[in-house]
Amino acid sequence: MSDPDEPKIYLLPNLMTAGNLFCGFAAVLQIIDAALMVAAGKSTGSLYHEAIAFILGACVFDLLDGRLARLGGHESAFGREFDSLADIVSFGVAPALLVYQIVLIDFQKTGWMIAFFYLLCGGLRLARFNCSAAAAGASPEKDFQGFPIPAAAGLIASLTLFMLWMQADDLVLGPWKFALPVLLLFLSFMMFSRVRYPSFKGLNWRTQRSLTAFLFLILVLAFTALNYRWMPAVLFVLFLVYGFVRPFISKAIKKEIEEDDTEPKESA
Repeated sequence: MSDPDEPKIYLLPNLMTAGNLFCGFAAVLQIIDAALMVAAGKSTGSLYHEAIAFILGACVFDLLDGRLARLGGHESAFGREFDSLADIVSFGVAPALLVYQIVLIDFQKTGWMIAFFYLLCGGLRLARFNCSAAAAGASPEKDFQGFPIPAAAGLIASLTLFMLWMQADDLVLGPWKFALPVLLLFLSFMMFSRVRYPSFKGLNWRTQRSLTAFLFLILVLAFTALNYRWMPAVLFVLFLVYGFVRPFISKAIKKEIEEDDTEPKESA
């Protein structure tokens, strides 16, 4: 007989979380391989690009696991804890190691502390989120207080990709790389700021929007795919800025952007 105290594991959401964890682990391996190549005096080739792709892939898996869990009503304490463990690897260790290897390694112990500070803030934020989610029970908040760690990792990875693209075939960041430690520290504080960001938990597979909004979204996705070297950075920056301008946006526009609209509509 199965142990009644053993937690239930819902397959699809936790498979997405496992995909998130795999991407984070693969990103770390690529960054370590790049470090070994640099130590040997060899070109890193596409290793940094692959590490960035894995971090961004982890963002996609993280987005899907929550959606699948809420779609089937399968949110659980186990899934929440597993998700946070995967997040600390994919969105904590991997981005911190990426920035450290690219630029902070030149600052020795100061570089260690900057990278660790980001990782520490990310871990504390995830722990705080789990405590808040457990206290909220079946009524999770619609907003995040502070910048979410997956978005922080996505912003770091996408901006690094943009800088690599600006350097053409050099595969080495130019002077702009020194903006990355500043960004790392800024995002560390933003994760614990009082700026509120929408969780978009109201948006799900049953969300309804107008045909115009649907076409606009398709165009944005297609344009992002065609310009993957810089468009993800634009999207993550817009999300970062959105938290600051959100209090000044009208309720009607805010509702259209953030909230679910699944009320049955009369047929035409």
